[in-house]
Amino acid sequence: MPDNAKSLVAGLFLAVLAAWCVGLFARAYWTPDEPREADLAWRMSWQAQKSVPLLAGTPFCEKPPLTYWLAGAAMRAFGRSAWAARLPNLLYALITALATYLLARRAAGPLAAAASAAAVSTFLLAYQVAIWLATDAPLLAAVAVALLGAYQGFYARRTAERLRGYTLMHVAVAVGFLAKSGAAWMVPALALATLIVWERRWRELGRWELYVGLIAQVAVIGLWVDAVYRGHDGPAHLRVFFWDNLVGRFTKVAAPTGLQYTTGHRNYLGKYLVELPLYLWPWPLLVAAAVRRAWRERAARPEALRAVRFALACLVPTLALLSVAATARDIYFAPALPGAALLLGWWVRTASAAPDRWDRGAVRATAAMLMLASAAAAAAAALVGYEAWPALPSRLAYVVICGAGVVAAAALARRGYALAGARLPAALAALLVAYCALCVLPATQIYPQVDRWHDLRSVGRALRADLDGAPLALIGADETTRAWVDLYTTVHVARVAAPLGARRLERLRAAALADPRERFLVQLGGRVWPPRIVALARAFGIHPHGHGNGVPAWVGPADLVVEKIYALPFGRRYALLRPAAATRSNSASY
Repeated sequence: MPDNAKSLVAGLFLAVLAAWCVGLFARAYWTPDEPREADLAWRMSWQAQKSVPLLAGTPFCEKPPLTYWLAGAAMRAFGRSAWAARLPNLLYALITALATYLLARRAAGPLAAAASAAAVSTFLLAYQVAIWLATDAPLLAAVAVALLGAYQGFYARRTAERLRGYTLMHVAVAVGFLAKSGAAWMVPALALATLIVWERRWRELGRWELYVGLIAQVAVIGLWVDAVYRGHDGPAHLRVFFWDNLVGRFTKVAAPTGLQYTTGHRNYLGKYLVELPLYLWPWPLLVAAAVRRAWRERAARPEALRAVRFALACLVPTLALLSVAATARDIYFAPALPGAALLLGWWVRTASAAPDRWDRGAVRATAAMLMLASAAAAAAAALVGYEAWPALPSRLAYVVICGAGVVAAAALARRGYALAGARLPAALAALLVAYCALCVLPATQIYPQVDRWHDLRSVGRALRADLDGAPLALIGADETTRAWVDLYTTVHVARVAAPLGARRLERLRAAALADPRERFLVQLGGRVWPPRIVALARAFGIHPHGHGNGVPAWVGPADLVVEKIYALPFGRRYALLRPAAATRSNSASY
């Protein structure tokens, strides 16, 4: 690779790294999922039994513990801050990019490798995975490494190389399993099976090198399963891990109400195809151009299309399988993103040599989308800045930095549009930096303001002060509520299930009468609209619907009254309830 090309790749890597770091380290925990994951990691940092994660002290058997082991270790070293919990995510993102780079380099050469690594780092879904505290980042990293091993093993010419490739695949899948259970098997297994059928390589099924690595999988997964089984309620926990949470994602199973995953995130035929452009944003048109070119070159020598076949083997069967599942979330498609990145990288290599008008049109349309994204970012920065204007630490810095990012992104997108006709790689590099500019400069100013909408830490501190040692019960609390109460109040709580039928309501009333000091926390519906936003909306003839649902109707019959309401702008609302008898007693004492 020439020195100028190396410098360009290094510059692009620094731009992507900056985008990662801002998303990872410049914001607090955001609802709904991150407070839950933070509590699981914090508990894991000091709990004695490490095989089963604990949510607010209760076994949480939705995911294996690898994510919480590493995030917990970082929290133990650096504290409970969000940046500390997300620190391992930077490693996962780097592994994903490196594994995709090596896969594409082996399949399609150095230019394709650079383009594939950039794509898998910046697809909207991949970027979300990289910066979000969840189990998906280590899963994506493990699957990317497994796909590298699968490609090396499948197309190896020597026994030693085949053994190394397949063994790497198995080890990576085992690590991915500890991150997110059987989801780690989906893409590598489907890709390998598809390639065997597609290329009629039936002899691959009889190669001993394909199976040796299973020993590593059995060893790694077996040690964890054994530790869970030997723990308290081990068989029940294993059932949740392997049956309720895994099989229950695809079809309805006999499980407790809280573990019926088919009741939420319902799937429908074609959902993933409809949403696919969003997952691949801002590069969906480039991937579409790659599909078109692959179709036109389908008659080329098989060796020339290995990258295409491998990419499609990752993408198409995964889309088909997810489409028939009972549940559907965008994040389920994330492990297939290295396949999309490989396909895009192959297109960059082939189209750069002789781009046609469709290739150039895809690049120019992508540039136009990024110009529109710059305008949208400017509007978002203006709206967020308007709402937070009185509280901004430096209004000048907010305006200048957001403006610089928007202007730079728009200028780079325009340059990419101009270069699309003659220098395709240079045009794509400009578009990549434009995208990163939006993820870095405006984001550094917007994220701290959005943090106020998710600031459950302040609610937790206020709640702890208001309780002043009084016992607390959570009524109908979801996982996020249980998590932030555990993380920020560190008080022991009781839980009251919802909905409140006659029997539960009577028990609640009896508890309120038995201990006048007891407090009850319930989440309220709706959102709080900040006054500046309400005034702005009304200026345009829009009338916000207020705060949503008020105090639940059962509060009075349960002999409770509202002591305090906690509310975050655009965020969650909670009511702290106290026994009415305590209120009457206090009034009588005066």
